Amino acid sequence: MRLLNQLRQEDDGGKMAFRIGPLNLNAVAQGVGGLVFGSGDRSSRQDDSGVERLLERIQHGVLADDRRAAMSELQIVVAEDRAAKMAFGSMGFPIIMSIFRDEREDIYMIRGALETLLASVTSEGPVNEEQHGVVPHVVNTEVFATEDGSVGMLLSLLDEGDFYVRYYTLQILTALLTHCAGRLQEVILSTPHGITRLMDMMQEREVIRNEALLLLTYLTRAAEEIQKIVVFEGAFERLFAIIAEEGGSEGGIIVQDCLELLNNLLRNNSSNQIFLRETYGLQQIVLLLRLRKGSADGFTEQKSVNMLCALETVALLLAGSTNTVPGKDPNVVANQTVLGQNKLLDTLLSLCVEGRVSAVAIRCSALRCIGDLVVAHPKNRELLGSKIVGEEPDSEPALHCILRVLLRTSNLNECIAADYVFKCFCEGNPEGQTMLASTITPLPHSSSRGNWSSEDDRNISFGSMLVRALISSDGRNDLEASCRAASVLAHILKDNVPCKERVLRIPLEIPSSALAPAELLMPRCMRYLAAAAPSSADKLRNTNGASQDGSIWLQPVLLRLLVTWLTDCPPAVAALLEPAAHLPFLVELSSSSGSPASVHVAGLAAVLLGECIIYNPTKQGPKDAAVIVDVINERIGLTAYFSKWEEMQRTGLFTSAATSSRLPKPLTRSTAAAAAAGDGLATIAPDRQQQLSSFQESTNEGEPAVTTFYDSEFVAFIRRLEPVVREQIVEVFAHPRSRASVELIGFEPKEGEKESDYILRLRTMLQNQAQEMQDLVDRNAALAEDLLVNGRGKDDTSASEDGLPSNQAKRPQVYLASKAETDSLRQRLEALMSEREGLLSEIQHHKSLVSKVTSDLQGLSEAYNSLEQNNERLEKEVDDLRKIVASGSTGSSTPEQLAAAREQGREEALKESEGEMDDLLELLGQEESKVEKLRARLEELGEDVDALLEGVGEAKGDLDGDKD
Repeated sequence: MRLLNQLRQEDDGGKMAFRIGPLNLNAVAQGVGGLVFGSGDRSSRQDDSGVERLLERIQHGVLADDRRAAMSELQIVVAEDRAAKMAFGSMGFPIIMSIFRDEREDIYMIRGALETLLASVTSEGPVNEEQHGVVPHVVNTEVFATEDGSVGMLLSLLDEGDFYVRYYTLQILTALLTHCAGRLQEVILSTPHGITRLMDMMQEREVIRNEALLLLTYLTRAAEEIQKIVVFEGAFERLFAIIAEEGGSEGGIIVQDCLELLNNLLRNNSSNQIFLRETYGLQQIVLLLRLRKGSADGFTEQKSVNMLCALETVALLLAGSTNTVPGKDPNVVANQTVLGQNKLLDTLLSLCVEGRVSAVAIRCSALRCIGDLVVAHPKNRELLGSKIVGEEPDSEPALHCILRVLLRTSNLNECIAADYVFKCFCEGNPEGQTMLASTITPLPHSSSRGNWSSEDDRNISFGSMLVRALISSDGRNDLEASCRAASVLAHILKDNVPCKERVLRIPLEIPSSALAPAELLMPRCMRYLAAAAPSSADKLRNTNGASQDGSIWLQPVLLRLLVTWLTDCPPAVAALLEPAAHLPFLVELSSSSGSPASVHVAGLAAVLLGECIIYNPTKQGPKDAAVIVDVINERIGLTAYFSKWEEMQRTGLFTSAATSSRLPKPLTRSTAAAAAAGDGLATIAPDRQQQLSSFQESTNEGEPAVTTFYDSEFVAFIRRLEPVVREQIVEVFAHPRSRASVELIGFEPKEGEKESDYILRLRTMLQNQAQEMQDLVDRNAALAEDLLVNGRGKDDTSASEDGLPSNQAKRPQVYLASKAETDSLRQRLEALMSEREGLLSEIQHHKSLVSKVTSDLQGLSEAYNSLEQNNERLEKEVDDLRKIVASGSTGSSTPEQLAAAREQGREEALKESEGEMDDLLELLGQEESKVEKLRARLEELGEDVDALLEGVGEAKGDLDGDKD
């Protein structure tokens, strides 16, 4: 305040006739936001509060002091009265614009006009829009923004030397941008040197600089062209200089504004990212996140916000554009490489796993940045796999620490962020998956029963900790850990058949005795599925204290694991189907109902059965694909079976996981503080937030915080798998199993049986078997037809309760098929008739061509005859000349000259005739080729070519007669 008063005294010099009211210090520090969100309206009068009278004094006043006093009164009235604000917006803007245009030398009048305009486009407090109908400052903003030349006039005021003129001008532009961003961006972009003037304000005094910074933050949102121009004007250099001046991450809200502007310039703008990386480097961003060695948490609220904004900067550099595929964008790969070289991984690990940061949002954001740093980048993945956190003797692998965070955190968002790290590490990384799978070793018998301490975590391997969490069953906390461990194991096994086969063979625990068989993971997962089923929930609750509602969410998580495990892995299918009770249990699961998770349990169980059909290694036997199809058909019905898929795909959890955005919503002044103090939800992408909301809506309060079990890749896999399962079932019915050898029991004659009775008994047995065979054939045909109809998305309203269509349902289907075939044949016949008509018209066309060619041939023949006559005439003249020479009457000509002239004449005639004959022969050859093609085409269509050419032949005969 002392600084502002001093500035006012310097500018006024004690002679200021028009006094400017005291400035709000919060508005000076925070920009126009303090004015927009001030205290409420003080009056609800419906008149204009004397606005028209004051505008009249300003416009037509003679004395400068009187006009300034009127402007001062107008500013107060507009700021305090809603009706006055509306009235000023309807009649005052032209007068204000004329002052800006014509009275630049009267600096006090310009200041008053700017203050009044600022009061008209901002609000002193929240306005109840439903009560008042319209919001005056919003209406005034839109009206002023559409005035021709209004924004350009404001930009020109930035060239004035007066401090308050530039300060109020920046505040007005910021207020206009909050409500008419698109219009303002367009006008400023088209104004010559408009953005340059705003960037020049970044070099001014601190107060002006802060207002310009806030203005540029609004201006660069979702405006790529403006972002490029701002960067070209040196925004990066100036922003990092301001951040350093303000104290880095320890600074105040100005650092937050700088980071917000920096993020606007980098979001989905690869050219700006390249410019930053190659011009200034990325080291300064990493330094913002670095904690002082040995320092405790001690984060202030503003420092947490600054750190979260800096982490958003890293996320923008690692995410690329909206539809970037990991590893395919060279700009993102280059950013990953440079950030990895600048030791960003060490900095991020210190934020999320070393226990020095208490803000959940910062830990979640750091974990997600680790995932983005290593995804599809072999060098960074190798660096994470070998990274050791902490100092001896408490050091341990980084992946070990992240797994502990995933298993033990009570915050679902932090669990999802840690799970994202393993997803990114394992995606397309078979070496890393094999490395993690190789750490899975049998546990001691006591450890698997929950008898371990926190120190044991540092002494066991990554895989042992994972399996211990997966198979433990003591209480609700272990239930959550089991769900989370299953998700991590699914990432390790995904698209890696050797890992799937390896985990199949690893025993879970060391047997207590040499005679006890070793239990494998696949049977244990199936046992957990049975234990979590609603039918056994009461038993589980009584013995372990877990609630029924909580335990049912373990089923879809384990089913997701099994679906991933069985994909492209016939040995896993064989291991699943080996116990006789597993197949009936899966069929029972596909009929689950009565709980929020039942639709997912039934759908995933149906998917698992489909994989057992597709990847079944048994060609013929008690567990082959045909047996599974028969069990599904008898117990569920094919229509009901595929309806489980459809019901699952219509749920909110499934549909919300179909998209795969990687970036959360941008942090702004109004949202950053809440995000930094929140539970980390703001660090998750919007589609993931929607999925979590759907999950929370379908669960009850107090249920375990398990990681969600759908993502975009899994959703796409389910959608690709369904038609493959349908085709495989059709294939099973279309190609029944080969005939098995059977013993002819009952066909031998009985002792003492008469021959006639024996023959009658055989005939009856054969008739019964023939009837059974016919019933089986009809049943297979009906099943195949029903499956094909459902596969095309048609509703089978005539199906019986067991999923099989009746004979009455088959008849309309056969009729519809016959009708469709008849329609197809009719359309084909119409097409052939249309083609025949076209060919007939083509024949007529060729007939006319033949007539034309015939007339051309006749003309050529006449020309040839004329040439022959001319040649005979010339030869006659030559003979006459020869006779004259012989009689000696030529006088001066010699015999040699006459012979040369005669020979020259003959050559010229021959050349002329030969040229014409060549043209004639070429034309005849072309016409003959056309006639041959036409003849062949007509014969293919069954036409009588000779009959069609009778007239042509007669014409040709007449021509030959004339020639003779």
